[in-house]
Amino acid sequence: MLTTPITADLVRGALDLEFTERGVLPHRLPARARQQIPDGQLTMAESQPSGVRLVFRTAASLVELDVLATKRVFAGTPPRPDGVYELFVDGRRSGQASVADGDTISVDLATGAARHEPGPVRTLRFDGLPGHEKTVEIWLPHNETTRLVALRADASVHSAPSSGRRTWLHHGSSISHGSNATTPTGTWPATAATLAGVDLINLGFSGSALLDPFTARAMRDTAADLVSVKIGINVVNADLMRLRAFGPAVHGFLDTIRDGHPTTPLLVVSPIHCPIHEHTPGPGELDPDALREGKVRFRATGDPAKTASGKLTLTVIRDELARIAKERSAADPNLRYLDGLELYGEADHAELPLPDALHPDAATHRLIGERFARLVFDTALT
Repeated sequence: MLTTPITADLVRGALDLEFTERGVLPHRLPARARQQIPDGQLTMAESQPSGVRLVFRTAASLVELDVLATKRVFAGTPPRPDGVYELFVDGRRSGQASVADGDTISVDLATGAARHEPGPVRTLRFDGLPGHEKTVEIWLPHNETTRLVALRADASVHSAPSSGRRTWLHHGSSISHGSNATTPTGTWPATAATLAGVDLINLGFSGSALLDPFTARAMRDTAADLVSVKIGINVVNADLMRLRAFGPAVHGFLDTIRDGHPTTPLLVVSPIHCPIHEHTPGPGELDPDALREGKVRFRATGDPAKTASGKLTLTVIRDELARIAKERSAADPNLRYLDGLELYGEADHAELPLPDALHPDAATHRLIGERFARLVFDTALT
């Protein structure tokens, strides 16, 4: 078996690689941005490699990847499923694997206290691969921080040439990150990218699509052929700002992106349908009654009457984003708006309800991805 160093030319979809004593840690935000992260939620989310994959050429019939996963345990909630690694050979899914242990972070949802316990490195083994020269992709778990420790094969491994495909840079919330999707290529952005034949850089961050300036600067500095931002649900469920602050913050976020992408197609996407926050402001929280039954479900706790004084709901945010996009597009012909209700609306919720009242399930991720590919990549929006 030949060991190949894991370097940037083998990794797609990450903005930075951190070389640590315990392996290579892919990051979806660059080091400068990470220095400005204000909370552990985004620190966790950006280190979870949604959309990140190893890509290389080889004639090997056997490939092994040593990984150190980080498992997260939330007290009082059902165990989280192990992250999935998906193998593709010349674009065709050829296998998947998981590791059952690794480092563990146990979180008390009542207090926020976390306890870290180091764990073992495990080996993923993919064998029976065709013996000819081929392109191999290993998609990393979208929801499980993973350090890449070693890559081995029974033939030489080298970087794959550029695919020549367009690059799509996307930012959004946990829904874009892939919450409740069951595989890394089953998230709605990965589904849309596959159907459209584009290379994805997914900056969907669970709980953290909050118009952070450092995220906008990271997008400004990342080469892309299409840029999209899906804004709204986290601003509402975090009860982060009022309408007076929201509009200028959106403008500032888009202005920063435009500093690096002055004419790139830029798509502003509003939230999908979510009944708990359509007309009820945040903050959102875990439903304690559901937790007592060992289930995860979210609820909104704000007062709908306070929207008159500027508190935000999804309905308010859709109106404001449509207004901003219309205003900006008069001077920016490459900016477009997509109503999130076209991706998943009230009728869809009746057929495919959000299982935890906030995040789509695997089938709904597929539906959203298919619709995005059709509405965006198959139209003049791009």
